[in-house]
Amino acid sequence: MIYISKGEVNKWLVCLGLAVFVAGLFASSAMAKVTVTYWEKWSGFEKKAMGEIVDDFNASQNEIKVKFLSVAGIDVKTKTAIAGGNPPDVVGLWSYSVVPFAMNNALIPLDDYMKEAGIKEESYISSIWDLMYAQGKVWALPSTPATMGYHYNKGMFQDAGLDPDKPPLTIAELNLYNEKLTQMDAEGNIIQMGFDPGWPGWFKYPWGWFFGGELYDAETQTITADDPNNIAAYEWINALAEKYGRTNLMSFKSGYGGFGSPTNPFLAGKLAAVLQGVWEANFIQTYASDMDWGVAAFPYGPNGKPDTTWVEADVLAIPTGAKHPDEAFEFIKYVQTQAAMEKLCLAQKKLTSLLATYNNPDFINNHPNPYIKFFFEQAMSPNAKIAPRVPIWSFYDKYMQVAFDNIIIGEVTPADALKEVTTTVQQELDKYKGMF
Repeated sequence: MIYISKGEVNKWLVCLGLAVFVAGLFASSAMAKVTVTYWEKWSGFEKKAMGEIVDDFNASQNEIKVKFLSVAGIDVKTKTAIAGGNPPDVVGLWSYSVVPFAMNNALIPLDDYMKEAGIKEESYISSIWDLMYAQGKVWALPSTPATMGYHYNKGMFQDAGLDPDKPPLTIAELNLYNEKLTQMDAEGNIIQMGFDPGWPGWFKYPWGWFFGGELYDAETQTITADDPNNIAAYEWINALAEKYGRTNLMSFKSGYGGFGSPTNPFLAGKLAAVLQGVWEANFIQTYASDMDWGVAAFPYGPNGKPDTTWVEADVLAIPTGAKHPDEAFEFIKYVQTQAAMEKLCLAQKKLTSLLATYNNPDFINNHPNPYIKFFFEQAMSPNAKIAPRVPIWSFYDKYMQVAFDNIIIGEVTPADALKEVTTTVQQELDKYKGMF
């Protein structure tokens, strides 16, 4: 028989009591955590990259747990959730959604939070920062930004007798390059083109910027789609269609594959150049890893300026009606730290919105995109553009797409098409006059 003294029994009881107490503290601490729901539009490697940031944040403190969900159709679903009184605490939107959401009282302004957190405008690249504003307030903060550039296949340039280290600087040069890079078969069918402004069909509104045009006059709240410089840009696009034959061009385009695939016409060697964002390197490295490629500012036309580009961004915002707005901002604030933002943007292979990153040689030198510094410099260009800050941008963009398509097929002249856009979109915008 084993004899245990009364004193030893008491010691065991004390230890057991301490263990139960400590376990209770841990359980109480875990139960006390506030769960912040975060909806984001990303999938694939972009979702994975943000998932790691969420895990880092959750591990960095004991008061908040972020629950991260990938949501398709995020704009519509977030609006529905806000209307139903059950929105997420954090939502990842596109920058062009900020103004319409803010105008409809669907977001919580972040100015007071930023002041308390010491987040300042001067820490950010100004063109990206401008995307966060509406009605004199800040409604979102950036996660991953992007700028655009003329990506080109150096091998195809060389085969055409062009200097692969001298991409075209002007639209006039681009036209000459197109002539050398475009090839026909014996029947006259196009089998290779230098550049097609209709691919991949995402960007049908910005062409006027390269000719010195503007889409909107903020001072007078006037739509300017039919700015003479915009008309000149779409006359250039119309001339390309006429030069190579509208039917011939449509037949050639019917052989294009999907964007994120090896049959993408640029990746497959059917197009020698494309206008694309910083993300294009991901697809080149995945589907055409043997391509020798370069990137430059898109060529500019008459009245245009060098280093014209446009800037977009993915942003983080707090929907109106969020149950935990304070805790939601703690997560957004964490993403704004240099370490977290650089980790996120490096994993997504993009630039960051922070000026400090541009001056960080480790980020630049370790980036998988060999031209990442170029994309930073494009964001800092005095000729960097952003989509008009109007509550009906999606409506405007839709009508620019219709105009572009009708011009390409020869249904209407550029002047008439853009005049119709101006009239139609202005009528819609006038419903909001005095509100922004």
